Amino acid sequence: MKFVSLALATTAALLPLSAHAQLAQADQPADTDAPVTDTVVVTANRGAGGISTATLGSSATVIKAVDLSDRQTRVVSDVLRDVPGVSVNRTGPVGGLTQVRIRGAEGNHTLVLIDGIEAADPYSGEYDFASLVADPGARIEVLRGEQSALYGSDAIGGVINYITASGREMPGFAGRIEAGSFNTVNGAARGAGTLAGVDFAVGGSYLGTGGFVVAPGGTRDIGSRIGTLNGKLGYEVAGVSLRGVVRYTHSEAELNDQDYAVTGDAIDAGGTYRNDAFYSLLGARFGTADGRWSNDVSAQYANTDRALFDDTGNETSGNTGRRIKGSYVSSLKLGDERVSHQITGAVDYEREEFRGTSAFITGANPFRDTTNWGFVGQYQLTVGERLGLGASVRHDDNNRFRNATTWRAQGSYRFDFGTRLHAAGGEGVKAPNFSELFGFSPTSGFVGNPNLKPERSYGWEAGAEQSFLDGRGRIDVTYFHSVLRDKIVSVFAPTYTVVNAAGRSPHEGVEVSANLALPAGFRFDGSYTYLDAEDEADATLIRRPKHIGSANLAWRAQGDRFGANVTVRYNGRALDTNFATYVTERLDDYTLVNLNGDIQLTPGLSLYGRVENLFDENYREVVGFRTAGRAAYAGIRARL
Repeated sequence: MKFVSLALATTAALLPLSAHAQLAQADQPADTDAPVTDTVVVTANRGAGGISTATLGSSATVIKAVDLSDRQTRVVSDVLRDVPGVSVNRTGPVGGLTQVRIRGAEGNHTLVLIDGIEAADPYSGEYDFASLVADPGARIEVLRGEQSALYGSDAIGGVINYITASGREMPGFAGRIEAGSFNTVNGAARGAGTLAGVDFAVGGSYLGTGGFVVAPGGTRDIGSRIGTLNGKLGYEVAGVSLRGVVRYTHSEAELNDQDYAVTGDAIDAGGTYRNDAFYSLLGARFGTADGRWSNDVSAQYANTDRALFDDTGNETSGNTGRRIKGSYVSSLKLGDERVSHQITGAVDYEREEFRGTSAFITGANPFRDTTNWGFVGQYQLTVGERLGLGASVRHDDNNRFRNATTWRAQGSYRFDFGTRLHAAGGEGVKAPNFSELFGFSPTSGFVGNPNLKPERSYGWEAGAEQSFLDGRGRIDVTYFHSVLRDKIVSVFAPTYTVVNAAGRSPHEGVEVSANLALPAGFRFDGSYTYLDAEDEADATLIRRPKHIGSANLAWRAQGDRFGANVTVRYNGRALDTNFATYVTERLDDYTLVNLNGDIQLTPGLSLYGRVENLFDENYREVVGFRTAGRAAYAGIRARL
């Protein structure tokens, strides 16, 4: 609870500084009977501003703050299940390893940004979504398909960009506190505004749960504690816009060992896991007064310390990963409001470091490091809200691996009768991570392979979007196809290590999304994905369901006094590996239903509650690990 106390104290102290504090409903939703409007996706553009979904050829989904509020999202990975092409696997309860896969790619093939900061653990090369708790006012952009031409390594499946609100976008105080099943307590607080030209937002969150019994036939509850503190500042002086971001997350989670000899199931024995992650960014933007030429320079830093402990509290393994990254982006806009051209160039420098920290490591223990320079060129043509064409190319100069050049092209055209055709294609690349190169620890039995090559992916997509009911409805259908080469796989003879597999791993499928604004305050959002993902031996990849679906129906009463939301999520049959027998097992399909509602007590203050897994579905996301049954939560939230 120390994170909640600190966050509440900090925001309470800063609350009087807000330029204008006014009573309002927390995370007030938009008019549900309004047309389904296009949205600017900043992640799709390295230059100033973003690209509207009206003219973007690549597939993108924006989860707005109102969506997070309506669905009472507490763990960000949960709402990502509603995005086409995205599958999520959590090992056990909240706090367990949570992987997000886009279009059948691996979890470490997704580039994750938090307020523009690359968030993946430098050691594992992957971001664990277990520790990302939703902040009031935040939104999420999911850009699908190979995006390495913009961002370099990791962006094979796509990019997930988690963006918190600035003080100008969401001034005042926002907070919530709730409790419920599994001895869970969750809280968040945020204070923001503008003062003497300074745009500020500071906040924090805490999620603690006693958990539940994860091991089949076991008795030991597996819980976790996740705390986050964050801040965001902006200031303009002499035509220069300065910005700063800082974020710190502390996670502690209990773990289960597995019976690797007989069943592969989780067992009650097991220790704990601790992870401390610190992120920071400083940036400045400057250019001409008319905004046609803009320049942006930024520096960011990420540091992740993790440790695993056995039942007696002794550290069994640990590591430290660091990333230093600097970027310079220059963008020139030509033309007018009807026909515009944007030409962008960028230079990225990145250095990643890793070192094992366990006490049992003896002898020389230096930091291992990798340095990369990336050079980006991007062009975007926009003709009104009708036509969009874009292309980008990137060259990466790496001190450890062969240099790589990647590209991407995309286009979109909207007809007068409401049909929009869109298509995109490009390359992606993923550099081996430190764990694959140098192994986990001296006692794990795993031997790293420093001769690994980066994985490469080639893919394309094409789709059609149709609007109807005078713009209040929209449906989009997209086909995608990707081929992964030089896939990194585990082998066990003569030693346990990893190699680049020969052959190709094809992924293809169809994504469908629908949005509909209905009368009387109702709104519907739905998605469906069909996926066929295979490895180089034509075997179906594990933890990739062929069918995933989601449906959300939200309602707000006139005057916004009441609200309700029902979410239905379907996860089709999938395969997983039993690590005791190394035999592939089937994970049965399941459907989860969540129901929630809220009532306004006074302007700015409301009570809310929700039931997750309403029908107490018994299901598995990972072989050998149980999942949560029906759970209920209630709380109070405020916005000043």
